[in-house]
Amino acid sequence: MWRAFVESDMQQQTLMCSLYCPAFTVFSLTSDSTGGTSQLFHPRSQDVFQNPMCLSLTCVSRASPQDQCDIIEKHTQSGLELVEKYVKFVKERTEVEQNYAKQLRNLSKKYNLKRSSKDEPECRLSSYQSFLDILNETNDYAGQRELIAENMMMNICIDLTKYLQELKQERKTYLMEAKKAQQSLESTFKQLDNSKKRFEREWREAERAAQYAEKTDQDINATKADVEKAKQQAHMRAHVAEECKNDYAAQLQKYNKEQSQFYFNDMPLIFNKLQDLDERRVRKLAQGYILFSDTEKHVMPIIGKCLEGITKAGTNVNEKNDSMVVIEQNKSGFERPGDVEFEDYSQGINRTSSDSSLGTPKGPMDLLGKNRNKNFWLFSKKSKRFTPDRITPTVTEDFSHLPPEQRRKRLQQKLEEICKELQKEVDQSEALGKMKDVYEKNPQMGDPASLASQISQTSQNIERLRGELNKYETWLAEAGGRGETMRYKPQTFNNNGAHDVQSPDGAQSDESTPDSSQAIYAEFDDDFEDDELTAPIGKCTAMYNFPGASEGTIAMQEGEVLAVIEEDKGDGWTRVRRNNGDEGYIPSSYVSISLNK
Repeated sequence: MWRAFVESDMQQQTLMCSLYCPAFTVFSLTSDSTGGTSQLFHPRSQDVFQNPMCLSLTCVSRASPQDQCDIIEKHTQSGLELVEKYVKFVKERTEVEQNYAKQLRNLSKKYNLKRSSKDEPECRLSSYQSFLDILNETNDYAGQRELIAENMMMNICIDLTKYLQELKQERKTYLMEAKKAQQSLESTFKQLDNSKKRFEREWREAERAAQYAEKTDQDINATKADVEKAKQQAHMRAHVAEECKNDYAAQLQKYNKEQSQFYFNDMPLIFNKLQDLDERRVRKLAQGYILFSDTEKHVMPIIGKCLEGITKAGTNVNEKNDSMVVIEQNKSGFERPGDVEFEDYSQGINRTSSDSSLGTPKGPMDLLGKNRNKNFWLFSKKSKRFTPDRITPTVTEDFSHLPPEQRRKRLQQKLEEICKELQKEVDQSEALGKMKDVYEKNPQMGDPASLASQISQTSQNIERLRGELNKYETWLAEAGGRGETMRYKPQTFNNNGAHDVQSPDGAQSDESTPDSSQAIYAEFDDDFEDDELTAPIGKCTAMYNFPGASEGTIAMQEGEVLAVIEEDKGDGWTRVRRNNGDEGYIPSSYVSISLNK
């Protein structure tokens, strides 16, 4: 298409004078009216401009092919600069994405809870968990922004930069070819111009010599020798002029041939190559434009999932459950205080609400057998002294600084942790024992004595954990009050690592039960009959038979209806009562419970 700059025919001569035309002056040779001596016509003469062909050639002589080559060179250079500008734009866009992703990650990290804070009670609330989910989704969203920046850099910036360097080198080669062709044509034109000027000069000398010979021939005073000499001089000048004319004609023919090759072959071929180069550049740039959008489209589904995760986090918030979690975490287990009695000093009766049992239910510490006479800070007189020490009680190992209900939960959690750790040590002890047996049977596999230190350390750990287990079982029995310790079913381990599961009342089938625990249980049983019956909180219907063989449990038959005295506290046992007054614990999964509203 770009070869239209140089293509020409007879109907387009006038148009082509504004495109590629050699900067040369055309001279035409013609014969005089007598058919004798040839005369030289300059294109600027009045007669030449009357010839349409001479007019078109005159127009061609007033333009330069370098003009159009400069236009194409400028156009292709502008296209390459556009590619460079686009690459720079995408690079800055990737920097924006990377900075955005970095800020999002820092923001998520700033508001995310530290590892030590994840055990806080508030973290169990659904609103807190949803906020953590939002922070995680924000972090994932930042990762997708980083992926966008990375893909843009790889697929657009690096690829286009490499392609741009190839185009620059290719363009440079084509422009060098055009420059060489132009220089060759200009060199031929200079030779043509020199031969033309020499021909013009010699032809004028021949004309003057001919005029002098004619004048001498007509001069009566001139001798015959002068006439012959003048004619010889004229003939010689004419011969030299004829040779110059032939040389000029040859140079003109050579130049016209090279000019035709230049305009109809060389330059169109070079311009077609430049056109193909430019079109490839435009096509590659268009692909870069599309990639700019597709790169972000490819991650939009994942970004959409991140946003859906944030929406789901909002819908997962349950204010009712959060309220129940707060209640469960913070309920104290204390009984509500009774009414304060009227003290009638006029009758001389000095009674205080603290030592009166009329109309006032027993406090929580009154239900703890031998500990009933101990003062408890919330209901004791000392509680009236509101000091900072009372606000932040000292944390103790037995969790006695906590309210009864919270203390029981913490003790149960501690027991579970100890049981898991103890089980781990027992398993390790068994593994070491098996390994020792293998070493003893196959000495080549190892030295049994090398395991002695590990076996000894494991045994010490087991003894230490058993001691802690008994200690926390005792504290749990004290904190649980009447019947509370019977609901907990910790696992104990014998010397062989076997599990012995306690019955719901806390009694083990193994004889390793601590004496202190038995004493506490006995004291609780002694106080059991002294207390008045607790009002039922609902009913339950037995779905299966339960023998109730263990101490503290009660037998039941399928379909039997029992009164619920105490709900399941999370240990799998429910306290019930028969119509005859018998009370005990049954598995919660064996009955269908209906509580009073």
